[in-house]
Amino acid sequence: MSEAIRVEHLKYEYPGVDDTPGVTVFEDLNLSIEEGTFVAILGSNGCGKSTLAKHFNSILLPCGGKVYVGGLDTSDEELLIRVRRTVGMVFQNPDNQIVANVVEEDVAFGPENLGIASPEIRKRVDQALKQVGMYEFRAHAPHLLSGGQKQRIAIAGVIAMEPKCIVLDEPTAMLDPKGRREVIDTVMQLNRDKQITVVLITHHMDEAAKAQRVVVLHKGQVAADGTPGQVFSQVELLHKLGLAAPDTTELCYELNRNGFALRLDALDTEECAQALYNEVKA
Repeated sequence: MSEAIRVEHLKYEYPGVDDTPGVTVFEDLNLSIEEGTFVAILGSNGCGKSTLAKHFNSILLPCGGKVYVGGLDTSDEELLIRVRRTVGMVFQNPDNQIVANVVEEDVAFGPENLGIASPEIRKRVDQALKQVGMYEFRAHAPHLLSGGQKQRIAIAGVIAMEPKCIVLDEPTAMLDPKGRREVIDTVMQLNRDKQITVVLITHHMDEAAKAQRVVVLHKGQVAADGTPGQVFSQVELLHKLGLAAPDTTELCYELNRNGFALRLDALDTEECAQALYNEVKA
């Protein structure tokens, strides 16, 4: 399988202000993300999650090392437009990405700036809105929509530019539980049906549990990397890093400390309930 993103010996430091020293985020970070996968990136505040995400779209450029998306060097100014066509970004606050007064005009904004012909834009806008389940709202004013609906419009705007990869930087942080479900279901469907590579930056463990792969960052380094079951079963490591496992895993972990012998990779609520039933029945 080909690489969608490759990070090689990444170094990044935020510059200091006046006489204050800079802040080093990465000194030697290495990471590879395969095409068509759904990867969640976790970590405590300040670990570098958002900084890394911004490197994937050339919003930030390496101070050392390299970042490649689809084989393109993100630090090459001549490749900037191609990089941003390859990787679409969705941020935390959908209001910051909505620029038009009508939903379909907002979704068309990105393709228009790429110089796409009008008939193709119309086609892309309709397809993108249908893919996120918002086609019936195409003539609505975005400010009248719920937070989850706004975020799906923001995702549609990215989809309309037809990127190979979508990076979502804590897209559900400002949403209620219903909105969170809407957004995560949308990106899972895009990954499953369109084989779009999805990189989800999140602090919600239940969202990360739905990914194919989980990467945990700590102090600018990869502290854990594997399937959700493999990563979240390392409960003590997560606690040391200032993180918690999903509620189901935490429950099984606490019961095991009191004499049970439950699996720690039963992330789904039904799986957890079945494991508890089997243990009690035995």
